[in-house]
Amino acid sequence: MAHKTQSLFRDDAYLRTTNAAVIAINDRGIILDRTIFYATSGGQPGDTGYLERTDGSRVAIAATISGETKDEIIHVPAPEQAALEPGERLSLAIDWERRHLLMRMHAACHLLTVVCPFPITGAAVSEDDSRVDFDMPDASFSKEEVTAGLMDLVRADHPIFTRLISDEDLADNPGLVKSKNVRPPVGTGSIRLVCIGDNASVDSQPCGGTHVRSTGEIGEIHIGKIEKKGRENRRFRIRFGPMPAI
Repeated sequence: MAHKTQSLFRDDAYLRTTNAAVIAINDRGIILDRTIFYATSGGQPGDTGYLERTDGSRVAIAATISGETKDEIIHVPAPEQAALEPGERLSLAIDWERRHLLMRMHAACHLLTVVCPFPITGAAVSEDDSRVDFDMPDASFSKEEVTAGLMDLVRADHPIFTRLISDEDLADNPGLVKSKNVRPPVGTGSIRLVCIGDNASVDSQPCGGTHVRSTGEIGEIHIGKIEKKGRENRRFRIRFGPMPAI
């Protein structure tokens, strides 16, 4: 039977620490009643960090993944960590520097789908080099043009927020889904949208990841490379910092 973990990061991605209790241990890792650790999903890697026991000793967490369901979050300990027991109370702390980089990058990927309004065929978020793949018939955008469009949105410092809609609302607005091949999970009664701009004037799309509170917090970014991946597939790589001089 799958366990259910309360995902605190869904309501507040800026939580760096909290307390929780161990509810189960399995061969994959540790399951808690609540967590601030994001589990790998949607192209965003899971969090790392540590769990601190009441005696002050720590269990390093090397990865966070989903279990039998998305609501079951498994904290994968690094090798040779102390064994925990169900019922233990712990203090949790994520690697905040890494998480914040991922939040900035994930938000940047959303901006890229605004500048390049084509069906998404794949994506991956990392701390320093992320990618979004588009079903694009030709390379109609240059690195310089896309970078300029991204930075216009960053400098505008648009708010980024989430809201929930029903399965029916999503069915009535299919354009909210930008992915060509992957549909957001339905059947839970609500879909989480990540919105950008006042009243979602810039963008709105289903997403379960973590993001910064405004586009200005993303900081300077640029397109490092545009790659051809098949007849109609283009891969855009996003990197932090200014575009290197030629």
